[in-house]
Amino acid sequence: MTTVLPSARAFARRNAVLVIAGGLLVALTLLVLVLPLFLPDPNAPDPVRRLLPPSAEHPMGTDKYGRDLFARWASAGRVSIGMTLLITVCAVTLGTFIGLVAGFFARAGTVVMRVVDAWMAFPSIILAIVFAVVVGPGMLSELLAVTIIFTPYTARIIRSRVLGLTTRTYVKAARVSGMGAWKTLAVHVLPNTLPLAVVQCVLLSAGAMLIDGSLSFLGLGISPPTATWGNMVADGRTYLQDHPTMVMFPGLTIALFVFLLNLAGSSLRTFVDPRARMLLAQRRRR
Repeated sequence: MTTVLPSARAFARRNAVLVIAGGLLVALTLLVLVLPLFLPDPNAPDPVRRLLPPSAEHPMGTDKYGRDLFARWASAGRVSIGMTLLITVCAVTLGTFIGLVAGFFARAGTVVMRVVDAWMAFPSIILAIVFAVVVGPGMLSELLAVTIIFTPYTARIIRSRVLGLTTRTYVKAARVSGMGAWKTLAVHVLPNTLPLAVVQCVLLSAGAMLIDGSLSFLGLGISPPTATWGNMVADGRTYLQDHPTMVMFPGLTIALFVFLLNLAGSSLRTFVDPRARMLLAQRRRR
C-alpha cells in the first residue's frame, strides 16, 4: 500500500493533463448516467409550464412542450455518450482488423490501402450526411454510417504500426519456426498494437460525438422524442434570442466533451508512444 500511493502520485504529477481530463470525463459520464434516476420523465409534456426560464424547480428551464430541459439534458447524455462509445468501439475494432491484415499481408495490403486512401479523401461529415440520407434517419443507420467513415483512419494508423513490427526479430523468428501467419498476428503483433488502438479510441470518440451531434441537429440521426444533445440544440435554435439556455447547455456540453476527449487522447498518446515521450522529454530539457 505504501509503495502504491507514491507511485500513483508520481504518475499523476507526470501526467497531470491526462489525469485531470480523464477524471472530468468519468465524472461527467457518471453524472448523466445517475441523474435520470432522480429526475422526472424527460418526455412528459406540461403545456402550462412551456418555455420557462431556469429556476430552482427547472434548473435549465422548459422547452416548447413544457418538458423539463434538465431531465432531457441528462437523458440525452446517456444516448449521446452511448452512441459515441458504440461507434468508436465498432470503428476501432474493424479498423484494427483491416490494419493488421493490410500490414502483415503485403499483397492484400496494397489493394486495401488504395481503397482506404480514396475513402479518406472525402470529408467525414459529408459522407455521414450522404449515408444518413440514403439509408434513412435512425440509430442503426447512424451507427453504420459513422463506423464506416471512421474505420479507415484506424486502419491506416494500425497498418503503419504493423509494418514496423514485421521487421522485428521476434516476429521473423516466429514465422521461421513454422508458426502460422494468423497465430503470429494474434500472439506477437496484435498485443503490440493494442495501446495504439486504445489511444485511437479516445481520439476518434471526439469526432464521433461531433458527427453524432451534427446528424441529430440536421434530423438525420436519432429522431425525437428521444433526446440527444444534438437534437436539443436543433429544438432550441428557434428560441435562441428569447431563451438562449435551450441551446447553450447542450451545445456547451458537446464542446466540453470534445475538448476533454482530445486533451485526454493527446496526453494518452504521449504516455503510450515511446517516441512521443522522448520528444516531450527533449522539449522539457530545453
